[in-house]
Amino acid sequence: MDARGARGGLTDGRHPLPAVLRRTIPVLSDLPPFVPFGAAHLGALASVALLALLLVALVRVRPASGLPVRLALAAGIVVLVVFEFSVGVREGWLGWTAFLPLELCDAALVLAVLTLVVPRRATAEVVYFWAVSGTLLAMLTPELAWGFPRWEFVVFFGLHGLVLASALVLVFGLGFRPLPGAPFRVWGITAAWAAAVGLVDLAFGANYMYLRRKPLATTPLDWMGPWPVYIVVGAALALGLFLLLGLPFRREREAARRSA
Repeated sequence: MDARGARGGLTDGRHPLPAVLRRTIPVLSDLPPFVPFGAAHLGALASVALLALLLVALVRVRPASGLPVRLALAAGIVVLVVFEFSVGVREGWLGWTAFLPLELCDAALVLAVLTLVVPRRATAEVVYFWAVSGTLLAMLTPELAWGFPRWEFVVFFGLHGLVLASALVLVFGLGFRPLPGAPFRVWGITAAWAAAVGLVDLAFGANYMYLRRKPLATTPLDWMGPWPVYIVVGAALALGLFLLLGLPFRREREAARRSA
């Protein structure tokens, strides 16, 4: 999702066109640029939050709605991916690398669809930690060239938003709570995934998960030091965030034991 969000034949897949080039092409100059935490960005974040809250409340109040909600979320993700790929084919930028779900957000997307169709607590907890950390961070600091109503903007926040809503519905709506030790377990899975992705990066000269170099655009990685320091710092921060995300469930289990 991250690698494709700013494409559409107008960027290199990661970064917006230089301002001087946009000024020389009237059509590009008229496109709405993405403004971090501007009205469109905040509106997209608020819409995702509202959708997640409504769906969680719905499946909690009406358990019978769990199946249609799960299938609707999965179908929404698939439809947006198919649309994005169809645009890539039409505009000629879709390559074989786009089909590799190696970015953490892409892996979360695939796992979310599988878990929505066949719910499992083990996969639901992975989706939860990945979505509420990586996917949410991507939504807060997206690499987008264009803003609303460009299709890149809509698809980016649509995909990320549906994955995040899916994670919250699975955990807080359908009751697939992370089990004890989940933060460490998911962190280990994430580290193993990053190691495998690193081998792919070395083999193909790619930069999935920014393991070989930072993005040129400004991201939180700029605060974590040079390569490879930012990888180690990022891993430590991920573990801390996972522990924080697991804290409510730990307290919930302790409260249940005290009341038993």
